[in-house]
Amino acid sequence: MTRLAPEHHESLTTMRDIMADADCLITQEAVEKALDRMAEQITADLGDKLPVFYCVMNGGLITTGHLLTRLGFPLEVDYLHATRYRGGIRGGELFWRVSPEIPMAGRHVVIVDDILDEGATLAAILDYCREAGAASVSTAVLVDKAHERKAVPGLRADYCSLEVEDRYVFGFGMDYKGYWRNAPGIFAPKGL
Repeated sequence: MTRLAPEHHESLTTMRDIMADADCLITQEAVEKALDRMAEQITADLGDKLPVFYCVMNGGLITTGHLLTRLGFPLEVDYLHATRYRGGIRGGELFWRVSPEIPMAGRHVVIVDDILDEGATLAAILDYCREAGAASVSTAVLVDKAHERKAVPGLRADYCSLEVEDRYVFGFGMDYKGYWRNAPGIFAPKGL
């Protein structure tokens, strides 16, 4: 399968400059401590339920990987891919790329993602899980963005230990124009 070239090509210099000038909002050490707290809460709630964790790709990949290694109980892992960004920095229409393979019916489901921003993508995924007959549906996100524009009033993650100001953020799974998901911490570009 040939991958199409992105609509905009960012230069190496531009991407390095974005990172060099970015504000570090949350250090990697603080992220690690937040993941420890999240794992303790999830273990207390679901450690005896044989849950299935669904990673929301691509953003949830790093959070899921770091979270799962902290969970010392039997669980299954799958993924799904729904997005509103498609390489940009502003959300658009919901686009489903991959549906999960492990059936949800009768299962205790945990959806793991990088950030709860407006939450339209997460709300659609939760509806999908409920319609699929999950016994329970929980959400675990690394970061909640502080603002009043949630897609569903009062939408909150069940497990979340970090909050960021209302800026465009990247790092630890979140991207800037497709890049810097691998940044060790949570960053915001200058001016965004």
